[in-house]
Amino acid sequence: MNKTVLITGATSGLGYDFVKLFANDGYNLVLVARSTQKMEEIKQTFKNIKVTIITKDLTRVGAAKEVYEEIEKQGIFIDVLVNNAGYGLMGEFDKLDLQAQVNMIQLNVTALTELTYYFLPKMKEKNSGRILNVASTAAFQPGPLMAVYYATKAYVLSFSEALVEELYNHSITVTTLCPGATKTNFGSVASVEGTKMFSRAMSSESVAKEGYIGLLKGKRVIITGNFNKMGAISAKFLPRSLAAKVAKYVAGEK
Repeated sequence: MNKTVLITGATSGLGYDFVKLFANDGYNLVLVARSTQKMEEIKQTFKNIKVTIITKDLTRVGAAKEVYEEIEKQGIFIDVLVNNAGYGLMGEFDKLDLQAQVNMIQLNVTALTELTYYFLPKMKEKNSGRILNVASTAAFQPGPLMAVYYATKAYVLSFSEALVEELYNHSITVTTLCPGATKTNFGSVASVEGTKMFSRAMSSESVAKEGYIGLLKGKRVIITGNFNKMGAISAKFLPRSLAAKVAKYVAGEK
């Protein structure tokens, strides 16, 4: 019997690359995104597996619970949960739209937390499951000009690593994927494509593949790319004030 993976933000970027990787390995898919049309197109692409579509905007309060209830109603067990959906914004905190930043927290933090909360008990019952939470190298230091985004990703990393220890006696893995700049539509949404941080952007396919392989191996944290690994390690040893200055520098234009 095929295992089932739930992927949020499934219609583009890393989400769609994860879709292809799991589908090629025979997983049934539960796709969660805002665009029904794009998910229907994906469903037509992978006719040899079961594809379930759930149209939800996870920036809306209560949407994560609705996703869980729909899956429960259909009697689907989620073997793998991929909390991929998220976005960022570039600019000074008090000059960016407040609601857009609150929505970012709702998506990057609250929806991820709620989905993990709802699906984890069934995994515990079966003593089987995998969770992949997509964070960022932004998780390792403060991020001036992307203050809320960096803070949300620091939460994802801390939350996920804590769960690893809580689940030590269960056959459930929690993996945090920490990519650096990646060539997806994130760059255009966040308005960071012209910054120094994007000068070494990795392809979405390569990031997703590293994440997928690491997830199946049960790795705790995956930092993609040697340059990003060096940056994350360096951030651990720098004073927080200096790490923030470096982050602000790379957020500047090329």
